[in-house]
Amino acid sequence: MIVPKLHKNENERLKAVQSYDLLDTLPESDFDDITKLISTICEVPISLITLLDADRNFIKSHFGIELNESPRDISFCGHAILSDKDIFIIEDARESELFKNNPLLEDLKAIFYAGVPLKNPEGYPLGTLCVYDHKPRKLTLNQIETLKIVARQVMNLFELRRKNKLLESATEQLTVQNKFLEKFSGQVSHDLKSPIANISSLTEFVKNENSDVLSQETLEYLDSISESTESLRKYIDGALLHYKASTNLDTNLEDTTLKIIYDEISAIQNLKKKNFNLLNDANLIRINKSALMQILFNLVENAYKYNNNATPRVDLGFKESETHYHFIVKDNGMGISKVDKDKIFDLFKVANPKDIFGKTGTGIGLFTVKTIIQKLGGDIDVESEVNVGTTFNFSIKK
Repeated sequence: MIVPKLHKNENERLKAVQSYDLLDTLPESDFDDITKLISTICEVPISLITLLDADRNFIKSHFGIELNESPRDISFCGHAILSDKDIFIIEDARESELFKNNPLLEDLKAIFYAGVPLKNPEGYPLGTLCVYDHKPRKLTLNQIETLKIVARQVMNLFELRRKNKLLESATEQLTVQNKFLEKFSGQVSHDLKSPIANISSLTEFVKNENSDVLSQETLEYLDSISESTESLRKYIDGALLHYKASTNLDTNLEDTTLKIIYDEISAIQNLKKKNFNLLNDANLIRINKSALMQILFNLVENAYKYNNNATPRVDLGFKESETHYHFIVKDNGMGISKVDKDKIFDLFKVANPKDIFGKTGTGIGLFTVKTIIQKLGGDIDVESEVNVGTTFNFSIKK
């Protein structure tokens, strides 16, 4: 008997084996079905899926024997993974210098062996898909080809299992990070809002108490401070809102109507006398109402904030396809230039410099709107003409 040598890149090969997290795992039906199938196809009593560890041959799946592992130095698979061929075949182990006096010949009556190395994408052989018989024999060409094909499928299962494990691990880490970020963002928001509020209050106090003695230039400086603090507050609120809007969009699904949403937005923004029109109602089944509310609230608010028309008008429309709900928010406001239209959904990008109140936007609102829509399985686009108006068309998946 000749003890199988170590692979030329044994350290790297062992790392590859361990990366699949299959050693010492319990039986799995996916692999057991394969060993049973390949035993039937090759007409042999024993079929195994093995992984070569540092000093043992771990048997991930077995058909025909009850072993879970065996010493690597007597394993047939230890020789098979060193072969340059696609399949390693020993027709009669009793006549092979490699296996004469090998305990497996006596204990398992392992006379015939055929093993296909299970190579990962980097080319390292992790183990084998192999078959044994208690007598000398030959495999047919069809059996050999089938053994190779099934071995590739075993490797595909290994890869799929490894990727699922990595995905589970990444998901767990992401959950932990999201919880931390949620706590962190809330704390930061609170810690920053307090001094900002103080600055704003103190600035207004100084202006009100000393307006008769301060110069016009000083009053303008104070106005500039007030405007800057307000902008900073809006950035903080927008960033926090964007974070909250980007999570848990697949929960809290409910049935509602577009009329209900329209009425709520109209009430919140006090739009009953401001020419806000619902063009048609619709039943909305199992949607995230709060997310849809946030999208429409932002679009409708912008439609009025950036509307210098003497008679502002905003229309809310709806249509439906087989897979999506489609919404339209149309105004007769300032419009957006062709140059700016391509960047309005980018973070911190602002199309119109100031709204009708003389305030500059943060560039977070429409970025958040697009993020929510995409997470809801939809998309958004805009049609606009300067001094004519803007139409936002967006969809969400049913």
